[in-house]
Formats: sequence, structure tokens, C-alpha cells
Amino acid sequence: MKTEKEKLAVLLSIGTLIIALVPCSEQLQAQTATRDSTSPVTIGGFVDSYFSWNFGRPSSHTNRLANFDLTENQIMLSTAEIDMQKAANPIGFHIELAVGSAADINNAGNSESAKLVQQAYLTAVVPIGAGLTIDAGKFVTHMGYETIKAKDNFNNSRSFLFAWAIPYYHTGIRASYPLRDNLTATAYIYNGWNNVVANSGKTFGATLTFAPTPSVTLIANWIGGPEQPDSVSSDFRHVIEGVITVQASDRIALGIDGTYGAEKLPWGTATWKGAALYGRYSLTETSAISVRGELYSDPDGYTTALAQDLGEMTFTYEQRFLGALILRAEYRYDWSTARPFDGSDGDASRKNQSRIGLAGIVTF
Repeated sequence: MKTEKEKLAVLLSIGTLIIALVPCSEQLQAQTATRDSTSPVTIGGFVDSYFSWNFGRPSSHTNRLANFDLTENQIMLSTAEIDMQKAANPIGFHIELAVGSAADINNAGNSESAKLVQQAYLTAVVPIGAGLTIDAGKFVTHMGYETIKAKDNFNNSRSFLFAWAIPYYHTGIRASYPLRDNLTATAYIYNGWNNVVANSGKTFGATLTFAPTPSVTLIANWIGGPEQPDSVSSDFRHVIEGVITVQASDRIALGIDGTYGAEKLPWGTATWKGAALYGRYSLTETSAISVRGELYSDPDGYTTALAQDLGEMTFTYEQRFLGALILRAEYRYDWSTARPFDGSDGDASRKNQSRIGLAGIVTF
């Protein structure tokens, strides 16, 4: 295990590299484009830091049941990421290297080198019909409305659905084909949930994306496979999901995410389910307010380790500067039918927690 000084040295080194890349990224892209103008290698990334304050004053300094904003009353480097990709023409690739507290959570249980690689896959476009796109490697899951990258979400904190109902990433193969101009089907074969190497049999998945109008998108997701060790042909874990996104106007964006999961276990079948509503209103071209409301049920305590129903409301204000700096201020209130949240005495004894968060994200 690395010492704190060694980890700090790694982070500082990555930070120095990112700072060095920012002013010269356009030059690098221009040089690469000169070598291959049809499909240049592009380089980008972002740095994401946050501060969270829990009004319950937990002595553990932990926002229980939270995800990437887990640590309270500390200034945290959530993610520092470098993203390199080449569009498939017909062969391409995508590599994302990331460090930070979010990367540690996302890749828990992996080696230090495996934690560094957030995504790495090859892409090939096979000239069959409208074009069959095949990716092979490690990539983030197809499940969920929210993403691992805070910069791409309405809110800074993640929902319970993101944290507990679905996986983070997979290693495997996916194939996508446009059935019509507004209808795309994608199939997946994975090693499993959050695995570089399979711990059991193969996991399968599917996505059907339909855009009936330019402003409305309907997504149906499924993932299923044996996730318990040595479970090869039975005891599948299934999750189905429906996502709706609506661009109601130039200023208003809406989203709905509904998820249901089940897994057969020796003592019976565990289930979990939830739904989240999202709304975003653009005040100006550079500022917006977002709200998320969510209910999540874990009656068997299978995903959260405690039988409970959860809910949360989150309000986020976002301001952008110079096209590259994103500042967010957020208030979130969580509640539960059990007592999962820490109090000031250090015990999990509270039915609710409220917190504020400040986040700064720089993209390049």
C-alpha cells in the first residue's frame, strides 16, 4: 500500500501534467490533425474538487450512503482526468486516466494501476448496412441517467440510484447498430459488475434508444448475469431501467429514471427499486439551477446493507466562467425509514441528514 506522502506525490505529478497540457492541448491536436486530418487524436480532461458540510456534524466526517462526495468537512480532489481519443475511421480508441477520491471509490478492490484506467477500449466500425460499431475493453456502464463525471450531470452529488442500484463499469464487448435514424440497439457481453476479471460467468446487457422527436429520447436498459462467486449458470442478478429525457425548451431540461433490480439468493430473492426526477432551468447562457427528487427502496437491505426506504431532494446552482470553469453550490436533504446516518456521537443513529456542498470543476 502506498503511504499518504506517496499518494500525494502521485496526485501532484498528475496535477502538474494536467497544468502543462492545458496551454498546449490545442497545439497537440493541431499537430496530430496534420499527421491524420481524417481522424485526429484529441486530448482533453477536467479537474473536479469539492467541499461538503454535514449539518449533523458526524464525528466520522462521512456522509453516509453518499457516493463520490463521501467525505465531509474536508477539501477533496474528487477527480483529475486526462481523456484521449481517436474517432473510429474505421478504427479508433478511447482512453481515460483518472485519479482522486472518486476514482478510488469507482475502482475499489483493483490494483493501483487498474484504478488509474477509468476507460480504455478499441473501436471498430464494420461496414455492414448502416455501420456496426464494436467496442472492446473497459468502459463505464450503460445503466443509469447520471454519469461518473460530475461535469456532465445536473447535480454535483449522485443519486441513490447511481450509488446503489447499478454498477460503475465493465470489461467486455459491446456492439451498436442503428436500426433507423431515430432507433439504435446495443448489445453487451461483460465480465460482470465492476470487474476487470470475471468472478463468475458472463453478464449480458442491452439498450434500445428511441428518439421520437429531436427533443425527446426514450431509453430502455437491461443487465443480467451471475454476480455471486462460482455462480455460472443460475442465480442471475437482473436490473431493468427506463430513462426519459426531454428538452422542453431552450431553457428547460427534464429527466426521469426508473430502476428495478432482483437477484436470487440462497435465502430467497432480494429486490431493490427506485425512481428519480430531474429538472434544470438555464437562467442565462452561463448559469442554471437544477433540482432532483428521488425515492429508493431496499426492503431486504441487499444493496445498502440495511432494510430501508430512502428519499432525497437536491438543489444545485451552477455558474460557468470563461467556458472552462464550473462552480456549483448545492443543498441536499436525505431521509430514511431506518437510522443509517451518523450523529455527532459517532453512531449511525439518525433518520436524516442535510448537507451543503461547494464544487469547482475546470475542463480543458
